[in-house]
Amino acid sequence: MGRALPRAAAIVLAALVGLVAGCGDSGDGGGASGGSLVVLGASSLTEAVGEYAEAFPGANVRTSFAGSDQLAAQIEQGAGADLFLSADTEYPDELFRAGLVEKPRLFAANELVIAVPAGSDLTSLADLAQPGTKIVVGAPDVPVGSYTRTVLERLPAHEREAILANVRSEEPEVSSVLAKVRQGAADAGFVYVTDARSAGDAVKTIAIPATLQPAVAYAGAVVKGSGDPEAAAEFLDELIAGEGAADLRRAGFLPPP
Repeated sequence: MGRALPRAAAIVLAALVGLVAGCGDSGDGGGASGGSLVVLGASSLTEAVGEYAEAFPGANVRTSFAGSDQLAAQIEQGAGADLFLSADTEYPDELFRAGLVEKPRLFAANELVIAVPAGSDLTSLADLAQPGTKIVVGAPDVPVGSYTRTVLERLPAHEREAILANVRSEEPEVSSVLAKVRQGAADAGFVYVTDARSAGDAVKTIAIPATLQPAVAYAGAVVKGSGDPEAAAEFLDELIAGEGAADLRRAGFLPPP
């Protein structure tokens, strides 16, 4: 898709660079080496990666979760991070081409679903085209928004346009999409199956047909200039095949494609 890193967001987020190390501090969990590792992860990874970070034996891990586009912008602006975990492959690839990260590696996959409030009468993707339906989606620059648009682009034009006409907001990360559905501010939202699962009984899901389903792949990369590249690489290794991978599976993530 060739998306450029969001320059305007990068300028705003540059002010946050100094705060990254303090976000999501997992304290003294793990840390056999006594070192410190800063992991920037897509918001959909919050539960699974956060859980593994607390038990990681290679270093004391501090995590910061947000939209993949925001995290990529932080790295571009010089954030002091060690590992980037994105909900797509494009942002890690762009940073790699810019010489800012090591070669990205796939570590998980996911699926897109439609989340609706538990008592909703909506039962299919086609129902989202009904006039007056309030839909929330991810912004175009965030992976969940890009994946959503892939689904819509595969629909007949009249159905796609009817659904787009019902979109009420575009959110900066998938957690914000889910929050609006849970709060009743939206009738439906496109989220990852793992996020819908984390909401428990507050929402129910509508499956997206396999013919429309995008290929949702997560890629990670060690940040150039990391203070502990070996620990960062080990953390990623474990997400691919190890204790971290087990945490991902328990949260509903699929093995990397």
